Amino acid sequence: MGSALLLALGLLAQSLGLSWAVPEPKPSTLYPWRRASAPGRVRRAWVIPPISVSENHKRLPYPLVQIKSDKQQLGSVIYSIQGPGVDEEPRNVFSIDKFTGRVYLNATLDREKTDRFRLRAFALDLGGSTLEDPTDLEIVVVDQNDNRPAFLQDVFRGRILEGAIPGTFVTRAEATDADDPETDNAALRFSILEQGSPEFFSIDEHTGEIRTVQVGLDREVVAVYNLTLQVADMSGDGLTATASAIISIDDINDNAPEFTKDEFFMEAAEAVSGVDVGRLEVEDKDLPGSPNWVARFTILEGDPDGQFKIYTDPKTNEGVLSVIKPLDYESREQYELRVSVQNEAPLQAAAPRARRGQTRVSVWVQDTNEAPVFPENPLRTSIAEGAPPGTSVATFSARDPDTEQLQRISYSKDYDPEDWLQVDGATGRIQTQRVLSPASPFLKDGWYRAIILALDNAIPPSTATGTLSIEILEVNDHAPALALPPSGSLCSEPDQGPGLLLGATDEDLPPHGAPFHFQLNPRVPDLGRNWSLSQINVSHARLRLRHQVSEGLHRLSLLLQDSGEPPQQREQTLNVTVCRCGSDGTCLPGAAALRGGGVGVSLGALVIVLASTVVLLVLILLAALRTRFRGQSRGKSLLHGLQEDLRDNILNYNEQGGGEEDQDAYDINQLRHPVEPRATSRSLGRPPLRRDAPFSYAPQPHRVLPTSPSDIANFISDGLEAADSDPSVPPYDTALIYDYEGDGSVAGTLSSILSSLADEDQDYDYLRDWGPRFARLADMYGHQ
Repeated sequence: MGSALLLALGLLAQSLGLSWAVPEPKPSTLYPWRRASAPGRVRRAWVIPPISVSENHKRLPYPLVQIKSDKQQLGSVIYSIQGPGVDEEPRNVFSIDKFTGRVYLNATLDREKTDRFRLRAFALDLGGSTLEDPTDLEIVVVDQNDNRPAFLQDVFRGRILEGAIPGTFVTRAEATDADDPETDNAALRFSILEQGSPEFFSIDEHTGEIRTVQVGLDREVVAVYNLTLQVADMSGDGLTATASAIISIDDINDNAPEFTKDEFFMEAAEAVSGVDVGRLEVEDKDLPGSPNWVARFTILEGDPDGQFKIYTDPKTNEGVLSVIKPLDYESREQYELRVSVQNEAPLQAAAPRARRGQTRVSVWVQDTNEAPVFPENPLRTSIAEGAPPGTSVATFSARDPDTEQLQRISYSKDYDPEDWLQVDGATGRIQTQRVLSPASPFLKDGWYRAIILALDNAIPPSTATGTLSIEILEVNDHAPALALPPSGSLCSEPDQGPGLLLGATDEDLPPHGAPFHFQLNPRVPDLGRNWSLSQINVSHARLRLRHQVSEGLHRLSLLLQDSGEPPQQREQTLNVTVCRCGSDGTCLPGAAALRGGGVGVSLGALVIVLASTVVLLVLILLAALRTRFRGQSRGKSLLHGLQEDLRDNILNYNEQGGGEEDQDAYDINQLRHPVEPRATSRSLGRPPLRRDAPFSYAPQPHRVLPTSPSDIANFISDGLEAADSDPSVPPYDTALIYDYEGDGSVAGTLSSILSSLADEDQDYDYLRDWGPRFARLADMYGHQ
């Protein structure tokens, strides 16, 4: 484009009233957009200054500018523009006449949405070839005051203490304006339209800060202030908006509480406590419920014993006078109290003092029927154990505090679980009416507790309760005795074993029990020569032998004495078994020990235990043998259910051994009497030796019964081994003789069933008694 285009643009801008700064062309350049003929880099054309257009323009379309190229004749150039507002969003805002180059505004502009547009202009020939380099075209939207200012909040809130000094900050109002902040369209100014009278607040027109302007804020007069605020643009001369400011006045303790009366009168009953007798009313102008309002009361005078207390009712703020210690009409009939009142929070120094900060309270005591009083309660006394009926215990009397009323007091029992005591109703004298058992469940640690009632005859009557605690003094009425069992064992050698430890007990309580004194009866001189007693502690002594004495049971006479006053003594017999002991000091098994009478388990008890053990082992062995033989028979026995007593015969017919008269199948005496001598069996002749018996077999010696449960297993094992090694009896797995069936059987031989010689003489009906398996045989061979 040439200088003619620049001139057209300048004239058009001036005719539209738009501001456009056109740079002065260099003197040597008449057409600055033309390419230079000299070789080198092509320099761009002149930059067109920004074109300004006002927002909200109504006359549309509105011509903005005209561009023109001098490369070709008019009508042979085609013009176009591109960019936001044309072919980019927002579209169709601008357009260009492609033949004349005039640029038009087609829509209303809004600076608050888009404040400028940057377009590019093109010049083409009719063939579509570029005649000029693209030229930038900037359109600036000029702001108008089309936006009203707005507060950030509808209501601004602030708080300030009453009595605040001028200039105290309260709160700040804030507002915005969407117009151009660089223009007066967004220049805001704040003001207070309304606040009432007097005017305590002001607002900074530039910052919006609200502050106090004078003294005199009093919450008790006005607690909340409502202000109407305004903001305006154009430095206060343009568009406006309003908002509210609510300012709350916070309370301070600038009012002292005051009593509503100079004197209060009340009445209180005597002999009671924890009751309210009256209320003290106060006034306070400060905020109810706050520490500046809550009252605290103090009794300054008239209550030296601390019988009264004043607490605050949290709802009414009244002082409640309460009796915390019982009053006594007979001692004092009236109380004059001086009471003061203050707040929880301290009073402001500048606050006026209360006219009625103190008051007088007159309390009249009412006379009532008081219950009798026990001077000593609980009353503790003592009585000897086993005291006979009629024994005096104590006199539990009461006095009547009503000195101005003549009243009679009567006494009765309220709690006497053993019904042991008797109370005189007129005097309160207490005595026993039976002997108290030492085993009473109501006797706790030697003390018996009863409750006595004292009742006056007033209307209505009053009752007092007194506790009587009686200590039952221990009496030495029981002699000590040996602790069970009164028996033991000692080694026959004096230097063997630890000796016999003896202990004693006493039914009496200390100090009538231990220490106990053990002594051999001096009336039996032999005891002291053969035996010795040495004290170990307060309740035990040790018995030892001085010389060797005969084995067996010895009966010793001992004397036991306690430490009571007077002491009690008992003579008691001690059974001591003297036995031969091993190296460990325990008795060896033997006749002397068996004859002994009572160390631990008695001889009779030991025999019973051993006999029961042997019987149990025999039964177990017989059950094992029976199970084994039944397993070999596999259920083929014909005599099921008719076996005779196993203690007499152990027979097993399915092994083809001897019959019913074969008594040599097993020597049952091995199980019946394993420790008895076998002389009886030998007297009948020496039984034949088994062929499998060892050649070195020798008769087994006499075996001693086991003395402890731990020896029973060895005893059984040795017995079985001896029975298996005995050549005169068959062992467990012996082979029985098959050629002998015995004789004299009532059943006869089974071969007779196959014989037809004597069928007529046979009676087979008895087979029916053997069970269903033999019933078929009875039907086949019995009488038809």
